[in-house]
Amino acid sequence: MWVLMWTVFVDMIGFLIVLPLLPFYAERLGATPFMIGALVSTFALAQLGSAPLWGRLSDRYGRRPMILGGLLISAVSYVLFESASTVVLLFISRFVQGAAGGTVGVVQAYISDSVPSADRAKALGWLTAATSAGVMLGPAIGSLAAAYGFIGPGYLAASLCVLNFLFGLWWLPESDRGKEARQQTVRPKGATRQAMVDVLTHPRGAVGSMVWIYALGMMAFMAMNGVLALFLERRFGITEKTIGWFFVYVGAASLVMRTLILGPAVRRFGEIQVMRAGSLFMAIALAAVPFARNIWQFSLAVIFMPIGTALLFPATTSQVSKRADPSQTGLILGVQQSFGGIARMVGPLWAGALFQSLGISSPFWVAAGLMVFVHLFSATVPDVDAGAPAAQELDSAVLPTKES
Repeated sequence: MWVLMWTVFVDMIGFLIVLPLLPFYAERLGATPFMIGALVSTFALAQLGSAPLWGRLSDRYGRRPMILGGLLISAVSYVLFESASTVVLLFISRFVQGAAGGTVGVVQAYISDSVPSADRAKALGWLTAATSAGVMLGPAIGSLAAAYGFIGPGYLAASLCVLNFLFGLWWLPESDRGKEARQQTVRPKGATRQAMVDVLTHPRGAVGSMVWIYALGMMAFMAMNGVLALFLERRFGITEKTIGWFFVYVGAASLVMRTLILGPAVRRFGEIQVMRAGSLFMAIALAAVPFARNIWQFSLAVIFMPIGTALLFPATTSQVSKRADPSQTGLILGVQQSFGGIARMVGPLWAGALFQSLGISSPFWVAAGLMVFVHLFSATVPDVDAGAPAAQELDSAVLPTKES
């Protein structure tokens, strides 16, 4: 777990060095708000196509090779970003980066292989806490590199990916399930397509309901991300040299939530209740942001977003992994990421269009309404767990305790 957490932590630093700067770079090259939304969506489009493939390959050949391969592809994408002189090249860099981002489901499958069912949401919370730490540091590094750096932000991110690859090559072991996967027979042709059809045709099914909650929540979240930098620029005069500090603030809140709050919350209320609470907090954040008239009001409003995402997404992913057939965990989590990829693609597109045509507050209102629907839908989903895990099971931490 510690090695995997370090790997995703460094990977997320590289990702967030570049992401907050993207709207400003694109505007400088002549992109409109809608085009900037499309740039964000391009990542999701590539991730949509690659996630099931990464999942199937990891089920057959193991998790470790896919994770390492994704790191190398990410390095290529950041070099393309830094050298881009046109909007078209920015689109290409985002597509390559999205192809590498399809390994998210593989990382989640690695957790499912390695962690007992009762501790899975907590382990996913720790893993996303590592990503939150990267979210906290990456944007600050990117803004500093943009303002004072001797190396371009893209090249810096690429260098981190290469170093991370070397670290994983030496230290990251294969999961037990990944070792078994090499001896498994090939899954029947069309298994990925059938799994996606099942989610579409059974949206209230055990797996389908969780995938839809995840995807719609991700759509609202990415709609906000697609226009947030532009919103801050228009309302508060934020630039690429200062945008990173907002991500530091949100990342710090997310880190606290996922390391200190998520585990006890799951133990006390269960994953389904935690998931429902997360959707409600996200709705509150999205509805409150447009009312902010100064930085302090914005900071108060947006703090509900990392609280909501920390509760919603790990709990939902844990439920997907529990409800999936054990022999298809990688595939099903890849399918979840595919639906999440569609959401990541569609959300920034309509958010950018609304931002450009109806005003800077409109995307937040629509996203808030979507999260209200998600909350109401989640209230109808039954809890299929046999019972809440015993306190002593959750107290036996997945990661080393302070005493150890």
